[in-house]
This record gives sequence, C-alpha cells and structure tokens, in this order.
Amino acid sequence: MQAEIRAESNKPETKKKFDVIIIGAGPSGYTAAIYTARAKRDTLVISGMLPGGQLMLTTEVENYPGFSDGILGPELMTIMRKQTERMGATIIDDEVVNVDFRRKPFKVLTYAEEYEADAVIIATGASPRKLGAKGEQEFSAKGVSYCATCDGPFFKNQEIVVVGGGDSAIEEAIFLTKFAKNVHIIHRKDTLRASKIMQDRAFENNKIKFHWNSVIDEIKGSQKVNQIMIRNVTTNQQNIMDVGGLFVAIGHEPNTNLFKGQIELDEQDYIVLKNHTYTSIEGIFAAGDVHDHRYRQAITAAGFGCMAAIDVDKYLSENRRK
Repeated sequence: MQAEIRAESNKPETKKKFDVIIIGAGPSGYTAAIYTARAKRDTLVISGMLPGGQLMLTTEVENYPGFSDGILGPELMTIMRKQTERMGATIIDDEVVNVDFRRKPFKVLTYAEEYEADAVIIATGASPRKLGAKGEQEFSAKGVSYCATCDGPFFKNQEIVVVGGGDSAIEEAIFLTKFAKNVHIIHRKDTLRASKIMQDRAFENNKIKFHWNSVIDEIKGSQKVNQIMIRNVTTNQQNIMDVGGLFVAIGHEPNTNLFKGQIELDEQDYIVLKNHTYTSIEGIFAAGDVHDHRYRQAITAAGFGCMAAIDVDKYLSENRRK
C-alpha cells in the first residue's frame, strides 16, 4: 500500500502553462502550431472531438499543393499532425468547454484539465449546415458534399444537385456546370435569395435546371449516392431523381459558441479581426474558417494559421520586452 502511494506521488504533473494555446486541429491549427513550435514557443494544441476538422470527413483532396496524385483528407491531417509533433508542439485530444479571456494569463478549460497561456489562437473552424434528410450522414463524402470547389471535379458528366437559394448556392451551381452534365438547383421557395447578378447568370446558363418549392426527403444509394427523393412542399408530391452527386449549400455555422461574450463576433457569429489575425482582445488571435466565410479552403486555412503564428510570435516578443 505504501509503495503504491509512493509511486503515485512520483508521477510527473501534467504541464498546464504554455506560451500559446491553439484551440482546434484542422489545417489552420496544425499550421499555426508548426510555426509557433518552430519559433521555440511552448505550444499546446487542443484538438477537439474531431482532430483534423472537416478534412477528416473528406475523401480525396486534389487541390492541396504538394500531392501530385491527390491525397485522402484523413491522411493529409495525419501527416500534418506528425509534422506538428515533430516540431515539438504538445497535442491533446480533448474538447474545450470554457475559456476566460478577461485577464492574463488566459485560461482554457477542457473536460480533463485547465490550462493557461500568454496567447491563444482560435482555430475552431466552421461547420456546414446539414439538410437533416434521411441518408445524408450515411452518404457524406460518398456523393454528398458541402464544398463544390473541393469536390466538383469528381463529378464530371453527371447529373448534380445543389440545395440552396443564396449567393453561395448559385455560385456553386455555376461553378459545377464546368463539370456536370446538368446542375439541378433545389430550393424550398419559389424565388431565390441570391443577388440579381448571380440569379441572371444562373437563369442564362442552359445547364442549370430549377426545382422550386422543393425539399429533399431522402438520399439513396449503395456504395455512393445515386438517387434522391424530392418533395414539392406545395403539393406534397414526391419524385425520385437519378443523380451522381449532391451539394448542400445552405450556409455554414462558425464554431464560436465558446467565445460569445468574450471576443467580438459579427452578425453571423464569425470572429471579427481587427488587424491581420488579431481579435478584439489583445493576445487572442484567430485563424481559418472561424473568421473566413469567403474562401473556406484547406490551403487558405493553413495560410491563416501561418499568419496567426507569426503574429503571436511578434506579440509575445514585444510584450515580454515591456
């Protein structure tokens, strides 16, 4: 019994204080950590419940530089994680449940522990809004996509469906006409929310077909999507359409619930940047889709991660000289 107590007391304590904590482990979080660790900043990455972010739900990635034959999303994230660890950053697979940015050092609380840091990079990303249709989750990355720029080239000469009526949906539909045989826009209303110029471009495109007052009730297939069940919300009539791919473009939700009341957010709850990657609180930075609602690409997220890390390094150097 005494030996057990003695062994327990000799266990090393978990390190709780770091130079910088990075919340999130997608392309932006890993890239930021590579840069801060390489700059000899003691770095902690808290990965969240889905280490690797949205790319863990993506099959082949063709547009990330450096991989001539493409690479699977999870494989790309595994490589980034290994590189981050090789640079000396600490990575823990835990979820942040609360933060305190009111005073320094900043506090970040997970399910298991409380950590402190002189600087924090928020890289929690954004999540696409889901349809909630039967089969959507089953066929995610198997014909159901939330990013036309990422996955459009995989659907050459196929019948493709886009769900949505805003600028993003119309922009994605127009983009997909480069590859598709036809693009079918399904919208639950009889008018679009998109800007007039985007509407005009869509109406003038012979490849784009509109299905008004309609929703998708079910997504079907075997190994991948091959059919959808469409329902007219006015008549309640259902029809089956043979399709090769389905793109959901009904918006994204930034993962910022944790930070409400702590830092400034815009009307859509994206983090507001004041200068480069600086947020409204000195010492708190943001990188990737958590503030970027325009590009939402792995490569741009990684770029923002690099920028945030450089800003953090400069911030820490300047504040420690004071």
